Amino acid sequence: MKNIVILGAGESGVGAALLAQQNRHHVFVSDRGGIAEKYKRELESHGIAYEEGQHTRDRILQADEVIKSPGIPDHVPLIKELVGKGIPVIAEIEYAARYHQSKVMGITGSNGKTTTTRLAFHLLQTAGFDVEMGGNVGKSFARCLTEAHRAYYVLELSSFQLDGIVDFRPDIGMILNISPDHLDRYDYKMENYIRSKFRISMNQRPEDVFLYQAENEHIAAFLPEHDIRAEALPMLRAALTENGFMAGGHHFDLRPAKLRGEHNAFNALFATTAALRWGAAPEAIQRGLETFTPVPHRMEVVGTCQGVEYINDSKATNVDAVYYALDAMPKGVVWIAGGQDKGNDYEPLLPLVREKVRAMVALGIDNTKLKATFGGLVDTFVEARSAEEAVEQAAGLAKNGEKVLLSPACASFDLFKNYEQRGELFKAAVRQLK
Repeated sequence: MKNIVILGAGESGVGAALLAQQNRHHVFVSDRGGIAEKYKRELESHGIAYEEGQHTRDRILQADEVIKSPGIPDHVPLIKELVGKGIPVIAEIEYAARYHQSKVMGITGSNGKTTTTRLAFHLLQTAGFDVEMGGNVGKSFARCLTEAHRAYYVLELSSFQLDGIVDFRPDIGMILNISPDHLDRYDYKMENYIRSKFRISMNQRPEDVFLYQAENEHIAAFLPEHDIRAEALPMLRAALTENGFMAGGHHFDLRPAKLRGEHNAFNALFATTAALRWGAAPEAIQRGLETFTPVPHRMEVVGTCQGVEYINDSKATNVDAVYYALDAMPKGVVWIAGGQDKGNDYEPLLPLVREKVRAMVALGIDNTKLKATFGGLVDTFVEARSAEEAVEQAAGLAKNGEKVLLSPACASFDLFKNYEQRGELFKAAVRQLK
C-alpha cells in the first residue's frame, strides 16, 4: 500500500485520486488554489482527504509517489524538491496506464486534437467497438478506468500530459501537426516543445503504429533524429481528394459530413486510418463520418442571419489554427480576432488576409499589434470590447453571402474566462440578431 499524493484537484487529479483509492492506496489531494464544488463533493463522498488554498509541504514530502496536474510546470520549487528527494512525480495518464489491458490510441498535436479524438471515438463506436474516450477531453483516463474497463480507449494527450509519462505506451500514437504554442512552458524553445510532442512514441514497439503529418515542417525536421520503433505511417496531402480522402485503399466522401476545410479532412484521414488499423469496416466509418457532429467552438456554424453565415472558431487560439480556418473560407470574410497575445507571429496569415478578409473586428483590450499588422490589409478595421459588440460591428459590416468568422489567434483571458465562454457569448449574440 503506497502513500499517494495528488497535486491539483481538477478532472485529472480527482480521477487519479479515485483510481488510487480503488487500488487501496492511501490518498491525499492538495490544491494550491480553490477546488470546484463538484470535485470537493466527490472527494468527500469517497472519504478522500484533501486541502485547498495551500500545499502542506511536510505532508506532501511523505509521499511514496506524487501524481501532478498537467498544469503544474516541472520547474516549480515543490516539484524540484520532490524530484531531488527521489520521490517519483508522474502524470495521471502514466498512473492510469498501469491499470488497464486495453488497446489505447493516443492523439496529440498543436491543433485538431479534440476533433480527431472525438471523431476517432465516434467512428469506432459506430463500427460497434467497446470503446471509451478520455484524456484531455471529457473524462480523465483514470476516471474512465474506475467506471468500466473497455476494450479500446481513445485519448487526447497534451504536451503537458506527455511530459509526465514514463512507461505509458499507445498501441496507436499520432502527431497531427506541430506549430508554435505554449512556448512559455518550454523556455521559449521550439525544439523543447517538439520533443515533448514526440514523447508519445517513445515507448512504442515494432507492433505498434505511429501516424504523423509528413509535410509538417517541424515534424519532418525532427523525425530523422528521433528513434521511431513503431510502424511509421506518414499522412500526406496527396491522400486528400476534391470531395474527401483515400485511406486503406478506400475512398471516403466528406460531402455528406459536417467537417469543413483541409484541416478537418486531415483530422478525418488520421482518425479513419487508425480505425481501419483496428479493424473497423469502411462502410461503418463512412456512416460515422456522416453522423459526426463537430466539437463546439471549432469551425462551428452558428447560423445565418440576413444572408450572412456566422462561424464560431473560438478554440483557434494560435496562428496555425486561424490559418486553417481562413484557408477554408471563401472570399468576403468579416474576421473577428484578438485577445491576449501569446507572442504571435502573424506573418503566415498575411496572404490569406489579403485574399479573403474584407473587414476585421479586433476583440480585445489591447489591439495595437493587430491594427499594426492587419489594419492596412483590410477595407475596414474596427475594435470591440465584448462579444456582443463584436457581433454587432460584424453584422453591420457583412454583406449578403459573406461569412463572419470568430477565429481569435489569441488567448481569451483579457476579456473572458476561457475560450468556451468567448464562444458561448459569441453564439448568444448571434442568436440575438435573429
